Amino acid sequence: MKKDIAYLHTKKQKRQPITVLTCYDYPTACLQDEAGIDIVFVGDSVGTNVLGYKNETEVTMEDMRHHLKAVRRGVTNAYLLVDMPYAADRDATRAITNANLFLSDGADGVKLEGGMEKVPIVSALTEQGIDTCAHIGHNPQIHGTKASTHGRTFAKAKQLIESAKALADAGATLIVLEKITEEVSQIITDTLAIPTIGIGAGRFCDGQVLVINDILGIGPPLKHAKRYQDYSHLTFEAICRYKEEVANGTFPIDANTSHIPPDKLTRVQKWLKSTH
Repeated sequence: MKKDIAYLHTKKQKRQPITVLTCYDYPTACLQDEAGIDIVFVGDSVGTNVLGYKNETEVTMEDMRHHLKAVRRGVTNAYLLVDMPYAADRDATRAITNANLFLSDGADGVKLEGGMEKVPIVSALTEQGIDTCAHIGHNPQIHGTKASTHGRTFAKAKQLIESAKALADAGATLIVLEKITEEVSQIITDTLAIPTIGIGAGRFCDGQVLVINDILGIGPPLKHAKRYQDYSHLTFEAICRYKEEVANGTFPIDANTSHIPPDKLTRVQKWLKSTH
């Protein structure tokens, strides 16, 4: 069954946690879809995790469309969400144009970062019938890669709660809460009718999102994430074994090769002799 925004809202109403993972390529998309992940998310974190950029602000629409198309080919059932890259939603006209490009590439919805200042953009996208996911708290496009926890003071907590409500009232269908204190995230989750998706925002959001690299163990460990395997170590070991076996002649072996039938080989050898 293809998951849509109504399905995700129903999960919130039934208090069934929503699962979200970033995804940047076709084979990973196939695995996530087969595993039953609710939202496969093509995040602008592709810049730092795959493309070698210094930060997310370097990611372009071309980058995002390329990876979105690859992921789209691997997704059958999951809801497919994509990030609006830096400056792609700077004004309503630009946001609508770029969001429609993503929809034409197969996205089910778009995500954008920012608080009160993005209310007009969310409203404009909603008027066009475009599913829009808001994102408050730590915003990598705005705050950079150095993440700090939001919502530790009364003023900041109030600002986050008011921003979440305003974005939901503007038509946001989902909202990501990143690096927000657990208590404030719970208040927002209990207040809003739309699902909240937490990352480093505690246990009481309607769903959780993590970066695929972080759960696989690619890169340094992070407090808000859990490493489910050590991909970097295992992959490095595999590369080293391959290098060693090629160098010492133990790969390839006969099982890795194919052979021409003996009678055909004889004909080839006779032909070669006749040409000399």
